[in-house]
Amino acid sequence: MTIEYEEDTTVDFDFDSRQLAETVINAALDHEDFPYEAEVNLTLVDNEQIHRINKEYRQIDRPTDVLSFPLLSYETAGDFSGLEEEAYENFNPDTGEILLGDIVISVEKVMEQAMSYGHSPKREYAFLILHSVLHLLGYDHMTDEERIVMEAKQNEILDDLKIYR
Repeated sequence: MTIEYEEDTTVDFDFDSRQLAETVINAALDHEDFPYEAEVNLTLVDNEQIHRINKEYRQIDRPTDVLSFPLLSYETAGDFSGLEEEAYENFNPDTGEILLGDIVISVEKVMEQAMSYGHSPKREYAFLILHSVLHLLGYDHMTDEERIVMEAKQNEILDDLKIYR
């Protein structure tokens, strides 16, 4: 797996953010039995940058914690059987890895939400990455049924990683 990791803001975490991202992404892909080696782009930004991106791509005029930009489409979340048809267009020719998509995280929001929710920045960062990877794998939370499935997966994977609230 390749993570194209970029820090477009100051990152003062007391943990290795690149290593934790790799651990969480790998855990999510393993949990979901993703059948390919994958590439994910992860960019850490400030609130101003994520606000601008959120407004441009989602027409929402405020900062958010995380944005996910999937490159693959799924008929059913977590069902990767139809990817062969899309796979050719979505493989990196240099690595042979399938391009899952982009994740953009606001470092400021990680810190704000960790404090607000009463847990560590490490837990908040891991949660946001995991949440975003599940979006890249086709999961969503627009309905109660989807939300329940996605939340269960998030809890299982974070528990497996021993990253607790």
